Amino acid sequence: MLLSLALIFLVGMLLGEGVQRLRLPPLLGMLVTGIVLGPYALNLLDASLLGISADLRQIALIIILTRAGLGLDLDGLRRVGRPAVLMCFVPASFEIAGTVLLAPRLLGLSALEAGVLGAVIAAVSPAVVVPKMLKLMEEGYGTAEGIPQLIMAGASVDDVFVIVLFTSLTGLAAGGSFSPAQLVKIPTSIALGAAGGAVCGLALAALFRRVHMRDSLKVLILLSVSFLLVTLEHSLTGVVGFSGLLAVMASGIALQRARTEVAVRLSAKFSKLWVAAELLLFVLVGAAVDIRYALAHGAAAVVLIFAALFFRMAGVFVCLLGTRLRRAERLFCMLAYLPKATVQAAIGSISLSMGLACGDTVLTVAVLAILITAPLGAGLIEGTYRKLLKKQAR
Repeated sequence: MLLSLALIFLVGMLLGEGVQRLRLPPLLGMLVTGIVLGPYALNLLDASLLGISADLRQIALIIILTRAGLGLDLDGLRRVGRPAVLMCFVPASFEIAGTVLLAPRLLGLSALEAGVLGAVIAAVSPAVVVPKMLKLMEEGYGTAEGIPQLIMAGASVDDVFVIVLFTSLTGLAAGGSFSPAQLVKIPTSIALGAAGGAVCGLALAALFRRVHMRDSLKVLILLSVSFLLVTLEHSLTGVVGFSGLLAVMASGIALQRARTEVAVRLSAKFSKLWVAAELLLFVLVGAAVDIRYALAHGAAAVVLIFAALFFRMAGVFVCLLGTRLRRAERLFCMLAYLPKATVQAAIGSISLSMGLACGDTVLTVAVLAILITAPLGAGLIEGTYRKLLKKQAR
């Protein structure tokens, strides 16, 4: 495993830097590293490391979402108002509807199978989006209008909505029955996740106020609480849901509101942790990609992905109707909501493991969605934010 970790960090940094010199997002180099080192190419990664790949990817996601919560400007998000709520589910709904409309014609799927596919590819990737939005906030781009806050908040809840729909649709496709009561899990996941995270954040703020300790210990405590929150999500399997990732972000927000000076210092610590976590996350996502599936379907799957992205962009446009955002700022929001990676890597193979007839197709499109949209979306964010957004005077 030590050799595998060394290869991940060294080759990932090397290719990431090389790709960056070509003015492309470094995560593309990290994804390529995972594909090349992974089990479907050179097979240089230890099986024991791949066995805990999902857990390592989740730890990396927890780190970046905690950092996002510690740095999120809640007042700026509140100023955005209604669009922040709509961004949590409208773009994903548009993309799923577009997939249901087009996949039967392009890939020969049934409407239900197309719905399963749509639920897999509709999730935006907070692992790609959140670090970019944090960079915008640090540089002051779009912060006066609340744009980075809007996109971060929407991306964190978007995944909850999509995963619940995916679970319901795969159950139905496997021959089960669909109950409207399953949809109750969406609002309960959001409400309980936000409330539980806020309570934990306030409790940590009180602890840090009363007990003097080093910031390194505070980071360990905050991470441990985040792990417990995500574990709680996996423990609740009934109708009542709980979003662990949303709770992680909410705990950071609550801590920031109660102890701003502590949150600033902890955010800097998490920024350093993210250097290693980012490499682990995207290299391991790449290692989960079986490039053979992507090559097998080719053009039809690529056409579907780009058509579905058009529907997603239309959904973002609808969310922003009636706002004071300029056309350029609305365009940026539409581009920033394109990247996909972590959710597709996590659930893309589930329908295949369940024995669904559409399993190979779903996995293929999920793989292509990662390879196309993660670097495309990250590159568009990086290449356009200075032109499309206003920089707040310091």
